[in-house]
Amino acid sequence: MTEIAFILNGRPVRVTASPAQPVAELLREALGLPGTKVGCGEGECGACTVLLDGEAVNSCLVPAGEIAGRAIVTIEGLESPDGTLHPVQRAFVSVGAVQCGYCTPGMILRTVGFLNRHPDPTDEEIRRAVEGNICRCTGYVKIHDAIRSAAEALSGVPSNGGEGAAR
Repeated sequence: MTEIAFILNGRPVRVTASPAQPVAELLREALGLPGTKVGCGEGECGACTVLLDGEAVNSCLVPAGEIAGRAIVTIEGLESPDGTLHPVQRAFVSVGAVQCGYCTPGMILRTVGFLNRHPDPTDEEIRRAVEGNICRCTGYVKIHDAIRSAAEALSGVPSNGGEGAAR
């Protein structure tokens, strides 16, 4: 066991943990953040996706020892301090891209990381961006629509997706 200091949702934290413990487990069990889901535990489903230094990662694959001095954002830290939802969260809600909700936190964080790097994505880029996040309920059409809507909201202009809806 060792003390690990990092930034969590904009705030410095210190936690005593095994350096080998998966970050997903640390977030859920030691820090009480249930929004980070654990699905497969093998990096295949994306339910545990968080932002690590702004990049979407499968937190079930990241050992806690690797987060020292770094910044993590979970779904609980994505909204503004006043409770206003992030534009990606609003887009997922407004187009109905949530059903059971299990994949939603990971899908939203994957989208935030993706749109930070690709503010005006094509439909094919959107499809590729979420390949690592499994959703068993929505069929991905609404998720694609939400990502397109979020891209437009974040940029303030209609996108160049051009290929039409990914149905």
